[in-house]
Amino acid sequence: MSIGATNARPFLEVKDLNVRFETDDGIVQAVTDSAFSVEAGKTLGIVGESGSGKSVTSLAVLGLHRTRSNAKVSGEIWLDDQELVGASDEQVRLLRGGKMAMIFQDPLSAMHPYFTVGSQIVEAYRVHHPGVNKKVARERAIDMLARVGIPQPERRFNDYAHQFSGGMRQRAMIAMALVNDPKLLIADEPTTALDVTVQAQILDLIRDLQEEFGSAVIMITHDLGVVAELADDVLVMYGGKVIEKGPALEVFRNPQHPYTWGLLGSMPRLDRDVRDRLNPVKGSPPSLINLPSGCAFHPRCPYAGRNGNRSFTDVPVLHGDVHKVACHLPQEARTEIFQQEVLPNL
Repeated sequence: MSIGATNARPFLEVKDLNVRFETDDGIVQAVTDSAFSVEAGKTLGIVGESGSGKSVTSLAVLGLHRTRSNAKVSGEIWLDDQELVGASDEQVRLLRGGKMAMIFQDPLSAMHPYFTVGSQIVEAYRVHHPGVNKKVARERAIDMLARVGIPQPERRFNDYAHQFSGGMRQRAMIAMALVNDPKLLIADEPTTALDVTVQAQILDLIRDLQEEFGSAVIMITHDLGVVAELADDVLVMYGGKVIEKGPALEVFRNPQHPYTWGLLGSMPRLDRDVRDRLNPVKGSPPSLINLPSGCAFHPRCPYAGRNGNRSFTDVPVLHGDVHKVACHLPQEARTEIFQQEVLPNL
C-alpha cells in the first residue's frame, strides 16, 4: 500500500479521551481514559458489545458531541497534527466531511428522505469546495456513485434513499463520505443488516477505496470476522474502557483478556457442526452510570477469583509493550488458562 511521508505523530492520535453525559439518573461514563492511534493507510478495528463506548469514541473524534449540551469531552484528539478537543466549532466543522468522514450504521436514517441521493452528495462536496459550480459538483457526485459500484449512476443520481436497496444505500453513503477524499474514514457497523454477500462486497469496496485514497480507517463493529478481514490493529472496549489492544494478528492468535476470549468463543465457526451451540459471554454489560468496583468485567469473569480478589477492588490499567491488556491475572496464569481451558473450545 502506497503511503506518503509520515509525520512524527500518527495521522490520528487520541490521548486520555473521556466522554461524560449528565442525565437525570446520573453521569454516564461513556468513555474513560481511551488512547489509540491510526497511521495513514492503516485500519483500526474497534470491537465490543453495544454500550461499550465504540460509537461514542468515534463521534468524539468527529466532534459531534459538541451539539449536546449535556456532553463533556476531555483529553486530546490529534488529527494530522491539529488538536480537535480544544479547537473551535468552526474549525472542526471544516474538517468534518473534508479531512475526516463517517459511514453511519443506518444510511436510511442518516440520509435525508426529502432530497435526492445525488443532491445530498453534491451539497457535501460544495460545502468544502465553495467555488465549484453545480455542474462540476454533479459530475463529481455521479463519478463517485459509479466508483462505489452503483449501476446507471446518472439515473440513480435523481433517486431518493428509499428507492435504493440496503446494499445500494450503503454504497451511496460511502460515496458521500468519500466525495471529498478524506484522509480519515470512520465506518460504524457498515455491514449491519446486510446479507453476507453484500457484506463481503461492502468490505471489499472499503478496502479498495482505502488503497486508492491512502486513508486511515477506523472500523467499528461487534463482528470479529469483519475485524479479521480488514484491520491491522484491534482495540477491544468494555464498559467505556480499552481493555486490550494490539496488532490484529497477535490479538487473534494470542488474546489476553477474558472478555476477548468470550468474544472469540461466541463467534460461529464453519468448521463446527451446525448443531454445536455458541458460547456467549454470560451476563450483561455494566451500567455506565454505576460501574462495578475494580475491574468492570469481574461480575461476568469466570477467573475473577484467581488473582487474590484484586478484580473486585482494584481498577486494572493497560500494560504491555505492543500488545497491551488491562487484566489483574498474571501473564503466566493467562497463558495457562488460554491454552488449557479456552483454546480447546474456540
